[in-house]
Amino acid sequence: MADLQDELHATVEVGELDPPAAWPESEPLPSTTSLGGDTHLVAGAGAPDRAPVADPGADPLARARAFLADNPVADGYSGLPWALRHLPWFDLELGESAVDTDVPRLREGHVGALFWSLHLPEGLAGDRAVGATMEQLDLVKTVVHAHPEGLRMTRGAAEIADARNCGRVAVVLGPAGAAALGDSLGILRALHTLGLRVLTLAGASWASETGLTRFGEEVLREMNRLGVLADLSGTSDATIGRALAASKAPVLFTRSAARALRPHPSNLPDEVLAGLGAAKGLCLVPLTAEQTGPSVRDVADHLDHVRRLAGAECVGLSGTYDSGAAHPQDLADASCYPHLVAELITRGWSASDLALLTWGNAQRVLRGADFTARAAQQRRGPSAAKIADLDG
Repeated sequence: MADLQDELHATVEVGELDPPAAWPESEPLPSTTSLGGDTHLVAGAGAPDRAPVADPGADPLARARAFLADNPVADGYSGLPWALRHLPWFDLELGESAVDTDVPRLREGHVGALFWSLHLPEGLAGDRAVGATMEQLDLVKTVVHAHPEGLRMTRGAAEIADARNCGRVAVVLGPAGAAALGDSLGILRALHTLGLRVLTLAGASWASETGLTRFGEEVLREMNRLGVLADLSGTSDATIGRALAASKAPVLFTRSAARALRPHPSNLPDEVLAGLGAAKGLCLVPLTAEQTGPSVRDVADHLDHVRRLAGAECVGLSGTYDSGAAHPQDLADASCYPHLVAELITRGWSASDLALLTWGNAQRVLRGADFTARAAQQRRGPSAAKIADLDG
């Protein structure tokens, strides 16, 4: 993590960066323990448990379901809000065949947390994008309020764990598109106050093919100060490199798999995966046929590849349901996660690595964002920077 201020001219509107927080190289990988049905990371607990998930003679799907009962899935991307906008009526509690996601299928798939995307169709920009994002956010809150027995709005790692322990699926707001900011840090702060926790940098004028501009760097600072995670899926190599080096909080790729296995533009080359592992970020592998392949085995191949290069603590899952994407065989909707976990069990994934994949890694990055925000808020106040002043 580098100090961005070294590359910025001093202005009265651009705050200084906090000192970079290094990840101790000697610290052992987190292990997991199950407390009251919720999986918690235990720092400094020594080498992770590499024991098999369950009786190796049992059916892999049954073993997967038993494992997920204690280690639910934190799904890093759902397009449900935009899909629901086009339905005249729906009931997610009883079940809704018009979408890929409803409460019965979330429970069948053992999904404990779901990141609800606020992304918009291409072509919306400026005030229209800001307004449409606010409408999406309002819809999410309305939907969650209408399904209190199944869903609960959450704002961070602690609330997600509480929702899980109360038998609810935790709903996390984000990612939203960069267009939702209208190039205003004030709007970023307003969206955070309303619950936004992930922002995608792709598509912004300040996060282009040449990397982050001076205003883009200030956006990243303010996101770190607020506790909003940066999503780098779809951004340029220059932006990825700068954000990985500069962000004090972990970064995400909410919809990226391995480019070495499938040459999709949103998938990541091996060198980026290695850099992500060094920065302790998180790659959420999407369950889409276009990015990962037509079968559950193809998805497992990507997960194996990312785990090998970035580390078990840097790989997670992104269902990408209700986004309009086609899904691999046996992974058609939100109920199908046991099939993927069963495949990983047959490949010899340990209980600890699976627990990180399904739940622990998402919790870690959210806790990291909260910790970074508390530290940053003690050092600097809200930024008053304007894009016209920094980028001209």
